[in-house]
Amino acid sequence: MTLQSELILSKNHVDILKKHAKQSEPNESCAILFGRKEEGTFSITDVFLTENSVPSPVNFTISNEELIKAYQESEKKNLEVIAIFHSHPDSPAYPSLTDKQYMEINPIPWIIYSNVNDEFRAYILESALVPINVRVL
Repeated sequence: MTLQSELILSKNHVDILKKHAKQSEPNESCAILFGRKEEGTFSITDVFLTENSVPSPVNFTISNEELIKAYQESEKKNLEVIAIFHSHPDSPAYPSLTDKQYMEINPIPWIIYSNVNDEFRAYILESALVPINVRVL
């Protein structure tokens, strides 16, 4: 079990992700977040916006091409892929059953933004779903 982890976003990153979520309505938006991890702290330094390749209000998919571009960009910037972001246009910022299935194969923090509640929450799936504190600087 993870000790209380923390994910740090800048106000600018929050604004970028909210705007992306609002522009993608009524569908889910998605992005890959770059940065560094140190002792349970995930510091986001870059946001790589992606397109939901199967537009849906309850699912998101990032194409293989965009995933490859994201990883190439992170390598170029000497950063790690730190988190996956997506929005929930009509529901709370809590992982759906589908989210949990994909969290098993992507064991990094998942940040969910609820358009309804205007709220960011983060989770990582270990043996159970573990909430991560989100701090905005």
